[in-house]
Amino acid sequence: MPSASPVTRSPALHGRDAEQDALLRLLDDARTGHGGATLLSGAPGTGKTALLDFAVARAGDFVVLRTRGTEWEARLPCAGLHGLLRPVMDRLPALPPAQASVLAEALELGAADGGLALPAAVLNLLVAVGRPVLVCVDDVHHLDAPSRESLFFAARRLAGESIALLFAVDDDAVAPCDIPALPLSNLNDEACRRLTDDLAPPGLTEDLRTPLLEIACGNPLAIAELIGSLSPEQLTGAAAPPETLPQGGRLWRAYARRLALLPGDTAHMLLLLAADPDLDMLTLVRATEPECALSVLEPAERAGVIVRVAGDRYEFRERAMRPVVYAGASPARRRAAHRLLAGALEHDHQRLRRAWHRAAALDGSGERLADELAAAAAAAGSHGGHPAPFLAFERAAELTAHGDVRAARLAAAANRAWQAGLPQRARSLLTRLHSLTISEEVRGQAELIHGSLELRSGKTGSARDELLAAAEWLLGHDRGQAVRALIRASEASYLAGDNHRFLATAQRAAALRRPDDPAATQLMFEYLAGTAATFRGRHREAADPLRRVVELADSVHSPSVLAWAGAASLLLGDDVQALRLSTRAVETARVQGAVSMLPQVLDFVIQAEVWMGRYGSVTANAIEGLRLAQESGQLNSAAQHLAWLAMTAAVEGDEETCRIRAGSAIELAGAHDLGIAGALSNWAMAHLDLAAGRHADAAKRLRATARIDGTNGHLVVRVIATPHFVEAAVRTGGRKQAEAALRVLDRWVGSTRSPDRLALAARCHALLAAPDDAEDLFRSALDLHHQGFSEFETARTQLLFGSALRRNRRPGAAREHLHSALETFERFGARLWVEQTRTELRGAGEAVRSPRPKAAEKLTAQQFQIARIVAEGATNREVAARLFLSPRTVEHHLRNIFTKLDIRSRVELVRLLS
Repeated sequence: MPSASPVTRSPALHGRDAEQDALLRLLDDARTGHGGATLLSGAPGTGKTALLDFAVARAGDFVVLRTRGTEWEARLPCAGLHGLLRPVMDRLPALPPAQASVLAEALELGAADGGLALPAAVLNLLVAVGRPVLVCVDDVHHLDAPSRESLFFAARRLAGESIALLFAVDDDAVAPCDIPALPLSNLNDEACRRLTDDLAPPGLTEDLRTPLLEIACGNPLAIAELIGSLSPEQLTGAAAPPETLPQGGRLWRAYARRLALLPGDTAHMLLLLAADPDLDMLTLVRATEPECALSVLEPAERAGVIVRVAGDRYEFRERAMRPVVYAGASPARRRAAHRLLAGALEHDHQRLRRAWHRAAALDGSGERLADELAAAAAAAGSHGGHPAPFLAFERAAELTAHGDVRAARLAAAANRAWQAGLPQRARSLLTRLHSLTISEEVRGQAELIHGSLELRSGKTGSARDELLAAAEWLLGHDRGQAVRALIRASEASYLAGDNHRFLATAQRAAALRRPDDPAATQLMFEYLAGTAATFRGRHREAADPLRRVVELADSVHSPSVLAWAGAASLLLGDDVQALRLSTRAVETARVQGAVSMLPQVLDFVIQAEVWMGRYGSVTANAIEGLRLAQESGQLNSAAQHLAWLAMTAAVEGDEETCRIRAGSAIELAGAHDLGIAGALSNWAMAHLDLAAGRHADAAKRLRATARIDGTNGHLVVRVIATPHFVEAAVRTGGRKQAEAALRVLDRWVGSTRSPDRLALAARCHALLAAPDDAEDLFRSALDLHHQGFSEFETARTQLLFGSALRRNRRPGAAREHLHSALETFERFGARLWVEQTRTELRGAGEAVRSPRPKAAEKLTAQQFQIARIVAEGATNREVAARLFLSPRTVEHHLRNIFTKLDIRSRVELVRLLS
């Protein structure tokens, strides 16, 4: 009797929980004499073999028999059975003599008469093993016919036996419909990222990970092969990321085999689709007349795994198949396809595509084709479509002989790649400029692009220096771009919290002003002037240029310029206007395909929403901003969005999440000289401390935001966090510091007409006032709040007022304000503020009952929210979608919930919360 196959630990199978559960049930049933069969079906690379490995690893008490079908042995009768059954042939004497003879002859001579004897002998041999048996057959579609039919025969007759049969088959193969199938689709995004984490070398950047996952389209083998193909230059960012699957890899070969089975004229039509993914049916038909393109494509469509109809066009079912089709054609056939397509694209809106195909067909002189392609790319928007403008500029550069023109086109390609959210591609294009002799203007353009990349992903000091250098190079050639470089240099100083350098850059820019500048350039000058005056504390002086910024905003269409107008509105205290302008900036960036701009303009939307107390929207926008920043390698923007997410967690009273997010933001801030991200994170944790009653800790954190060396300190954050600082300082004996901070806030707030800001200042004065004067100041603050937008800050003032009234022995008046605050805090899910308000109500003589089950009081606000949704029957993925979290985060919280509540299952959770 052979021993069971040795058990090996299979690697993590991300995103295959349901499939693993099904295989475990199959094994459990076989152990108890309820045998069965399962057919794993999926595209090449989707993990069929990995699931077979998983089953083998979990079948330690089984006799495991395993084989794999191959194209080379498919014509050898019984070759599959020979590879599968040899380990148990010592059980042959247990079979009836006639069946034993037939099976022995089949395995030794490949004899199969097509009757019942051979399939019956195979089934009886498996039964005769005497122990549970697991049969795994990979690529069953490549088995020889007698072996395949014998195993399918056995699979239909396993009731009452301790046998499990597992088959793996490609999704384009014919398989028996009466064997239960387990189809494998591509992995979801979360599973892809976790698999990438397992396979990738340390330090794989997000802007390299993103294109890899886009190419892989959820195919696990594609992810593995792409990561394995990365060069050292690609890993360091010196070279562009891959654009296709590795040629010659397993997946590439699998696709090539499928394509090789198609008729020649069908392959030609597929080449046209591969050469232009935007090709619609009408253009395809016109390009291929007199042939009927749709009829010729029928074999590829009928195959079910190559192309499908999507609206008015065909698309490849597996996007990674497109480059396989294109690379499989000869250069001459590719040029002919491009020439055919260029002739069929006649309309003005098809100008870039037509120029692209003419250039690919080399249909004319190189210089003329390059000029045509560059002009079309310059006129094209940045939104999606084929080809991307940066690719067109890159191809135009390759066709250009003149060094300076070639360099300018490479710089334009880098700029468009950066706008499209492809920073690594932009850097690799800029690297190619090093080998060229370039003019001052092109050098300035390249420095501006590289400085902008550094501004979003590198150290702010380096970014500032590069952008200042870019301004010098550009000044004599393109004043608009030179001013833009100065604006971004000032932004680098702003992010760092370096007020001195910000003011120096603003002064330098002011000397360049001209009365005849276009609206966008005028807006930039006014923005710098108004912001600089604000930072000097000259708020009345700042008002006119800031209002001029807002007036000019209606005449500009640049997302970044619109965002600066939104920032000007915030400084003026007009949050509604700020939200309108920053939202318009986001919409404009989306329409223009300016992916790289979205994380920054979303930050301005968030700032307006924070002032208005719209924390639900803050969370949603910060999650999107963080995702986009990570995908495009913009770590500096990621830090700010993490800080905002820390703030929303602080509002909810979720201490664990707040500390994790703030800690990550502070780590990035330290590595990249981001004073503002560090200061925002400190402010978030100070909010948390205040909510938990840790006033000394809150005061200490907020003092850190006043540092002038840029280390987690920032002037703007120091001022807008003043209400929290005054509250903490008053409770900890820091009255003089609180008064000094309030004087700064008063100067700014007094220059605005914002009721929300004026209310916060009045609240601060109430906290510092004598008891007899405080009540009028609190009432004034509430009157102002009711004219504003922030319900949350209104509730915070009501809590403080109620607390003051209780201490002044006016419990009845205190309860009125405390009840209103409690209602708002409960609506916001602000757990710690809810608890603080209930404590005050109890002190005011009212018995307050917690709305939570007693057991759940151990949970944070977010944990309780997750527990409640899970108790309603939601899956982890459904919880994640509702709360804007990742499934992994939900899983982490759920483990902590079970630990805190000392339970082990969702059933127990339902009982506790019911």
